[in-house]
This record gives sequence, C-alpha cells and structure tokens, in this order.
Amino acid sequence: MIAAVYFRPPEFSLRWIHVWRRNLLVWKKLAIASVLGNIADPLLYMLALGYGIGAFVPEVGGMKYIAFIGTGMVCQSAMFTSSFEAMYSAFSRMHMQRTWEAIINAPLSLDDVMFAEWMWAASKAVVSTAAILAVILLLGFGHSWLAVWVLPLGFLIGLTFGAFGLVMNALAPGYDFFTYFFTLVLTPMLLLSGVFFPVAQMPPALAAAAEFLPLKHAIDLARPLLTGTAPAAVALHVAVLFAYACVAYFAALVLTRRRLLK
Repeated sequence: MIAAVYFRPPEFSLRWIHVWRRNLLVWKKLAIASVLGNIADPLLYMLALGYGIGAFVPEVGGMKYIAFIGTGMVCQSAMFTSSFEAMYSAFSRMHMQRTWEAIINAPLSLDDVMFAEWMWAASKAVVSTAAILAVILLLGFGHSWLAVWVLPLGFLIGLTFGAFGLVMNALAPGYDFFTYFFTLVLTPMLLLSGVFFPVAQMPPALAAAAEFLPLKHAIDLARPLLTGTAPAAVALHVAVLFAYACVAYFAALVLTRRRLLK
C-alpha cells in the first residue's frame, strides 16, 4: 500500500509556478555571480583548447576547432548547470534549509515542489546556454537564424540532466555524494559525446556506446544549428532526450516521495 503511494503518477497543478518564482527571486540576488560561475568553466575550455589545440588542428568536421569545441561547450554548459542546480542547490533547499518541508506544509504538494525544481533547473540551463551562445557569436561563429533554436535545446538538456540531478538529490546523504555523479557519469559523458573530438574517431565499440548518451544527441542537434545547417534525425534526438528526462524525473519523484513522505 505504501509502495503504491510512492509509485502513483505525478500530480500536476499550476501551484508549482509559485515555487519556481521563489527560486527565481532568490537567484536574482546573486544572478551575476551565478551566471559567471556557470559559464567560466566551459568558456575557459573553449578559449584555451579552441585556440591552443586549434593552432595545431586547422579544421575538425569542416569547421575551425574553436567553433567545433564551442558548439559542444553550449551543451556542456547546460548539462553542468542543470545538474548542479538539481543537486547542490536543491539539496540545500530540501535537507539543509528545509525549505521544501515548509512549502509542503502550505497548500502545495511535494509533486508541486519537485516539478518546480525540475523546471527551475531547466531554466537555469537556458541562462547558461544563452551566455555561451553570446560568446560564440562575439567570436564570429554561429551567425545563423538557426542558432536561436539552441535556446529551447538548452531547456531540453536542462530537463534531462536536471532530472538526473534530482535522482541523485533523492539518494544523497550529503554533498560529497554528488562527486560520484560528476566523476563517474558527467565527466565520461563529456569525453565520449563528441565535445572535444568527433565520435567517429573513437573505436567502434565506444562510438556505438556513445549513441546511447543523451549529451551526444544534444550535440548532434546543436552543432549543425550553430553552423547554419538543419540537423538530421531531429525527431530521434529530441525523443531520446525527452525519454531520458521523463523516466529520470519519475524515478526522482518516486525516490523523493520515499525519502520525505515516510
């Protein structure tokens, strides 16, 4: 009977907007520092490797190496931003500050809070995506109207990795637990999904495994968009990202219910 409570379908209502807005108002106090922190790492990678290795590698995939790595950094930034928000920030609100506990004592449910956190992580991903996109445009790349579609792609990436982050948040006994996800999941995904070099150059077994990675599907959409080309197999890439997002979110919801509604 208790298990049935945990596994019931998500309950959606517009009350989640108030929780999302609460997170926005708190974030606005530190918005500049937050944005700079979110883009610093991918920006350094893009500039250092783009110009450093780019001096020895004239072109990759028919584009300058800095443009190649920049298109990957857009997705990397969305991935790390939403993951961080759904883990460290959400854990602070859930466990340390006990904000979630206070909210669900109002006329809001845990499902409302979870959905708001999911949407907020995706929203933060859009902000970091826009910041990296602006840098790419300033460097003289991505000057195509198709580049605008990178912003909704950033939201979808945020949904996917925000949901993964919420799964880890539900399982975490403390902040140190999140290191496992960054080290064992996000870093290998970053190296195997085509951010720094084409997936086709990897051994066949690794290239085949990369096809199951959500970040690879995101990059397969972003890279053509930023070079002014319509991506191939758009429906497949979007479907894979959306499927990962929905399954991971439901898993996060079940695990969080089990943790907080005992």
